Amino acid sequence: MSEEKKQAARIQTSILNPLEKKILVWLAQRMPAWVTSDMLTFVGFLGAVIMGVGYALSNLNLHWLWLSCFGLLVNWFGDSLDGSLARVRGTQRKTYGFFIDHNVDVINETIMFVGVGCSPLVNMSFAMMALVGYFMLSIYVYIDCHLKGEMRLTYGGLGPTEFRLLLILVNIAFMYIPWLSTWKKDVVLFHNQFSVGLFDYIAVAAAVLLFVFYLTGFFKDIKYYSKIDPPVKK
Repeated sequence: MSEEKKQAARIQTSILNPLEKKILVWLAQRMPAWVTSDMLTFVGFLGAVIMGVGYALSNLNLHWLWLSCFGLLVNWFGDSLDGSLARVRGTQRKTYGFFIDHNVDVINETIMFVGVGCSPLVNMSFAMMALVGYFMLSIYVYIDCHLKGEMRLTYGGLGPTEFRLLLILVNIAFMYIPWLSTWKKDVVLFHNQFSVGLFDYIAVAAAVLLFVFYLTGFFKDIKYYSKIDPPVKK
């Protein structure tokens, strides 16, 4: 019989975490008995799909971004509450839950970044650059989770909830501040011409920040792992 794995310590230091934790526990305690964590995980996935559809439709009318805002809220509800429900009920399935939750996260985030790239907000190339940065940081977190038993969920005081809130604010600003959607500048990069708007610069800055978080953690942990696992002397 295989030994049960110890659950990784969750490092959650985001700005909204204290308030969010209270809200999630309150909601979990009031969920009907027939609602399961798997159902909430699917709700989170459905929210990502709704958000992606809203971004794609915003090419027809910017007010479809309200659908994306709704999708982000649905995604938060399902993705954040599934684990809280299991913890409140004492029904955690550590191995299964880890496998399902983080694989669905990969699908959700891919839908979100591709959706943003399909919208008028951000060029697809820059959205994919940000997605690569996100996946690099995620892989680093999963490796650390396996080796250290720590799951870091926030960087720079920002976590998934803060990211969703910022994206909602960006959507609203893009809809109701006209020059944000009309200001463009042609830029040539690597012999390719891009029509770059304000949020393209923000997407590139976000990607660079993700790369910085990744490299900073990587080089810091090189020293940590070298210390606990020194070279073998013959």
